[in-house]
Amino acid sequence: MTDWARRAAEAVAGLTSTGSKGPDAMFGGPDGPTHCVRAEGVLVTTADGRTLLDWTMGLGAVALGYAQPDVVAAVERAAREGAVGPLPPVLEVEVAERLASAYPGAQTVRFLKTGAEAVQAAVRIARVATARERVLYCGYHGWLDGAYGGAGVPPAVARLWKSVPFDDVAALETAAGAGEPPAAIVLEPVVERAPARAWLEAARELATDRGAVLIFDEIKTAFRLGRGGAAERWGVRPDLATLGKALANGLPLAAVVGRADLMARLRDTWVSSTLATEFVSLAAARAVLDVWDRTDVAGHIARVGGTMLQRLSGEGRAAGCEVGGIAEMWFLRFADAGVERRFLLACVGHGVLMKRGPYNFPSLAHGEAEVTRTLSAVRAALEEAGG
Repeated sequence: MTDWARRAAEAVAGLTSTGSKGPDAMFGGPDGPTHCVRAEGVLVTTADGRTLLDWTMGLGAVALGYAQPDVVAAVERAAREGAVGPLPPVLEVEVAERLASAYPGAQTVRFLKTGAEAVQAAVRIARVATARERVLYCGYHGWLDGAYGGAGVPPAVARLWKSVPFDDVAALETAAGAGEPPAAIVLEPVVERAPARAWLEAARELATDRGAVLIFDEIKTAFRLGRGGAAERWGVRPDLATLGKALANGLPLAAVVGRADLMARLRDTWVSSTLATEFVSLAAARAVLDVWDRTDVAGHIARVGGTMLQRLSGEGRAAGCEVGGIAEMWFLRFADAGVERRFLLACVGHGVLMKRGPYNFPSLAHGEAEVTRTLSAVRAALEEAGG
């Protein structure tokens, strides 16, 4: 255990405040780098001085590259302007207008700080609008009471949330028809693979027929598959959507976007956060929107990710490794946890950082040189990990 890991074990409950960045989540065990001191472009400097080519990109929160110059400049200006004020900034209005134009069917916006908050706010809107409580969901929607469940969640709350399997129209129809009609159907449009368009269309039709609110959780997919995420790619419009992660290129910002009549129901409940309108993250989001206006971010990510997915598939098959996901969000999975852990640590030894399971994320800052370097590391790591 490194000195920083020892200090974290004493000072930070659970070693890190972001569980998915802990060594068990990253590597499947206690070994491997635990802390970093800098991230720029696609390179991360660890606390012990190693420089690694990174594919985790802040768990998908960074689509342009770490410390992207336009975002950094915008953040610096916003910090000098006070960072937060007693009144909402004009930036809130500007970014909201541009987001509403960017996401299919969106008319108004409410900003928050995290994806979990945004999903819970969208569900609250749906419950107010329908006067119902039950929620059907598919995917991961954050740690707050409801979809994730677990210790500390009252059973009465957990019972209001019903999980349905991904891309299974029959199961969704059965769940929607059982008992009280749902207030909301909440879907991650991509769960380890692309959806059939029929799955998204069925969700749209069922929500309309049952008087429920269709919510797309696009925290991972918006500003990665495209500005409008899965709704843009597959042409199915939800009533509400939640955006986050790459929206501000790693700065803490999330949003609920959607139909004006539904969003207006926020006046009948209470969703508010002191720092939802701080200047810095909103400025970062404006800079991200500017980059998307002049650069084919989605096209670049798809090309680089598609190349990685194709080439990794050839390497992985020979080693008994599953290569899955889509170009923009791919993963490696081993049947043997020990082989997986040795492989990931061997990659680190060859200067490449990837995480176990879903997902690794290409970015605008990755290119052919990074793909070539990574594939060389993967070949060597697979040989060293054995099987």
